[in-house]
Amino acid sequence: MADLPSDNRDSFSSKFGVIAAAAGSAVGLGNIWKFPYIAGIYGGAAFLFVYLGFILAIGIPVMLSELIIGRSSQSNAFGAFKVLAPGTPWRYIGILGVSAAFLILSFYGVVAGWSLQYILLSVQDGFSNKSPEEIATLFSTLTESPVRPVVLQLIFMVLTGAIVIVGIKKGIEKYTKILMPLLVIILLFLCVKSVSLEGAKAGLEFLFKPDFSKLTGDGVLSALGHAFFTLSLGMGTLITYGSYVKRDNNLLSTVINVTVADTLIAIMAGVAIFPAVFAFNIAPAQGPGLIFITLPNVFHQMPGGFIFSILFFILLTVAALTSSISILEVVVAYFKEEFKLGRRFATVLATILISILGVLCSLSMGVLSPFTFMGLNIFDLMDWISANLLLPIGGMFIAIFIGWVYGRKKVHKEMSFGGNLSGALLSVFMFLVKFIAPIAIAIVLLNKVGLLKFS
Repeated sequence: MADLPSDNRDSFSSKFGVIAAAAGSAVGLGNIWKFPYIAGIYGGAAFLFVYLGFILAIGIPVMLSELIIGRSSQSNAFGAFKVLAPGTPWRYIGILGVSAAFLILSFYGVVAGWSLQYILLSVQDGFSNKSPEEIATLFSTLTESPVRPVVLQLIFMVLTGAIVIVGIKKGIEKYTKILMPLLVIILLFLCVKSVSLEGAKAGLEFLFKPDFSKLTGDGVLSALGHAFFTLSLGMGTLITYGSYVKRDNNLLSTVINVTVADTLIAIMAGVAIFPAVFAFNIAPAQGPGLIFITLPNVFHQMPGGFIFSILFFILLTVAALTSSISILEVVVAYFKEEFKLGRRFATVLATILISILGVLCSLSMGVLSPFTFMGLNIFDLMDWISANLLLPIGGMFIAIFIGWVYGRKKVHKEMSFGGNLSGALLSVFMFLVKFIAPIAIAIVLLNKVGLLKFS
């Protein structure tokens, strides 16, 4: 195993580039779309505080583990385990990550396509003078259409592929350096606008004043699961990105910066959404429809809602794009390095294959809806397999690998590049990846598959 990257391997050119790309991977639809409605279901601030605890105890150690695996191996998610544990079955953990990335991007692109449509609707002032029922009908008509969502999904995938095909420095790093600041600026504007609404105080109290009586056992497990999944763990993105990180980058510092950015953006999304929801007397626990049904209903009622809605759905699309390029890179790096393909061909091939499955996911909302497996359409099946099986299994074994196979000495060496690491901090990290993270992730896994239930 080489201590330094090979001369011909692309890499991030700056520390800010690493942070922007990794944060972009972590910040996605989960922050803007999923976090607010999950928090709404499980009592707002109570969920938030438990979620932050799991970020510290589980999210940071597993994220750091993935970056260690990537940088020390200088290889893709599958090849990394072949380098670090040659001739062992550990390489199959890498396959789980590549498979998860493939499945996730297939339905992720569909949702991102919806956000593109909602940018168009916002620009056309398409939510004004419509009742809540009519806005709900807009969404169901879009998702069930056999043409428009497919076209929008393909446009989004082409945009994603166009960034990835250029490479790490000139593609992923360059554009995440632009997109991440843009995302933060838009979100800040939306937060200021939302908290200025009359009645917004109730929304802020909901988000920041905890009522733990509303937090069930299922809510605690949801907080643990979301803390894990929101950081893009278990899908190979951070192993892949880690392989492009230079030795002068301190991995622990990078992980802390990325985690803070991801968490702040999730909280800011709550600040942008809940005050507006409470200002117009709408229940916060609206489920996935919060973004595409409830919020458009809020937008057309508020002063300046026309601009607010345009910016919000641009924000949603930007967040989706920063994640989608990292997910696509997992598959591209695998094709490129394991099958010796050129980046251009590997990117085109990966984009086409994922888009084909994405088309099926989109059509499963409409013309293919009769075709189900275990009661799930194709879209929901891809979501269920990746979220409930591939990601937790992959993340659990990544923690086990670092804690029990890779070992303390190698971890200390890799984490010491770019700065000193105290023995006490290393001991805490090793304890978390050896015991706490695997057990916690296993509990989430058992809960997701129905073998462990909490009331």
